[in-house]
Amino acid sequence: MARSQLLVAALVPALFLGAAGSAAAQAPLDDVLTPYLTKHDLPALAAAVVRDGKVIAAGAVGTRKAGEKIPVTLDDRFHLGSDTKAMTALLAAMFVDEGKLKWTSTLPDVFPKLAEKMDADLKTVTLEQFLSHTSGVPSDSEPLVKLIEKTMSAEGNLDELRYLVVEEWSKQPLASKPGAKFAYANMNFIFAGAMIERLAGKTWEELITERVFAPLELKTAGLGCQASLGKVDAPLGHEFKDGKFKAFLAGPNGDNPAIIGPAGNAHMSVLDFARWAGWNAGLGKRGPNLVKPETLKKLQAKVISMPARKDAPPGTPPSGGYALGWGQLDVQWAPAPLIYHGGSNGKNLAHIWVDPQRDFAMVFMTNVSNLKTEPVLFKLAEELFKQYSVAKP
Repeated sequence: MARSQLLVAALVPALFLGAAGSAAAQAPLDDVLTPYLTKHDLPALAAAVVRDGKVIAAGAVGTRKAGEKIPVTLDDRFHLGSDTKAMTALLAAMFVDEGKLKWTSTLPDVFPKLAEKMDADLKTVTLEQFLSHTSGVPSDSEPLVKLIEKTMSAEGNLDELRYLVVEEWSKQPLASKPGAKFAYANMNFIFAGAMIERLAGKTWEELITERVFAPLELKTAGLGCQASLGKVDAPLGHEFKDGKFKAFLAGPNGDNPAIIGPAGNAHMSVLDFARWAGWNAGLGKRGPNLVKPETLKKLQAKVISMPARKDAPPGTPPSGGYALGWGQLDVQWAPAPLIYHGGSNGKNLAHIWVDPQRDFAMVFMTNVSNLKTEPVLFKLAEELFKQYSVAKP
C-alpha cells in the first residue's frame, strides 16, 4: 500500500530452471493480454502460468510510462506489494524449522527489555497470530502512519528503526483479544520482521535477499521502487486522477516507506514471480528445500475465515480465509478454494494464485492500482485458469 493508503543453498533442478528461463517452452500471452490492456486503459500488463514447475504461458504488453512508447518485457520488474508477506512468512518458517523461533514465540521472548512497558494483551500474541492477522492489532490507521514517518527520521539501519517502531507501538492497546478475529494490518508483519531481525542480527532486507531470493534464483528480485533513481528502466507505478495517468519515478513517494518492507515492498519480473508461485504450488517437491514440506503446507493452511469486504482496497483480501502470509479464496470458476494473495502500494497491483492440488499457479502484474483495476485481474485469472489449469492430452 502507498503511504497514504496505510490509513485505510540447494540448487534448483534443471527442469525447473529451464522452464522459467526458456521462452521457447512458453505459449505467448500477448494476444490474450492486449485486449485487457486497451479495454481497461492499463499502462502495462504482465501474466504467467505455471504447471508442474514449468512456465507454460507468459506475456507482457504495454508501456513502462503512460504516454510514452517504452515497451515492457518479460524481464521487467513489477512491484508486488503485500504479496511480499508470504515471503516474510517463509523466512519466519525457516527460523522455526531451525529451532530459533516457535510458532508460539511472543514479543517478550525476543524483546525481553520491552516487556515491562508492553501492553498486557500484546505480550501474549504469538508469531503465528501476527502472520495470520489474528493478533488483535488494529488495521492500519493515522497513528501508524505518523509513527512510521517519525521513526524514518531517526538514525540507524532499518532493523534499528523497526525496533523503535516495535518499542513505541507495543504500548498501544489491541483492538481485540489475540486469536479472536481477523484484522488485516501491516503492523503485524513489521512485528514479525523485527522478531526475525533481532534473532538473526541482520536486517530483514539482507535475510530475504540471502535466504529467499538467492536460493530460488529470483534474479530480478529487489526491494523498494522497481525502477532505478532517475531512470525509467522498469514499469513505473501510476495513479489515475482527473482523467489522466500520473507516473511515479523512483523516489521517496514512489513506494511504501522502507520500514514496512516485511509487509510489502518486493519487486521482480513476471517470470521470477511465476518461479516463486510454482515453487509454492509444488510444496517443495522440486527444491530447493528451504523448509520442511509439512511446514510449507502449514503456511498455506487456513487459520481463520475472513468477513467479506466490498470496500477492500486493491491488494487486500476481499473474503475467504487467511493462512500465514497467504489468503485462501473461493471462486466460481475453480472446483476448490485456491491459495491467493494480492498486493498494491497504491500505484501497482499484483495477484498470485496457487493450486497445490494441481501443482498449478498463475501470476498477474500491472503498473496502476485502483478499484477498477482489481476486477480486471480477477477476470483474466478466470480466463487463464479455464484454459490452462488442466493439462491437455
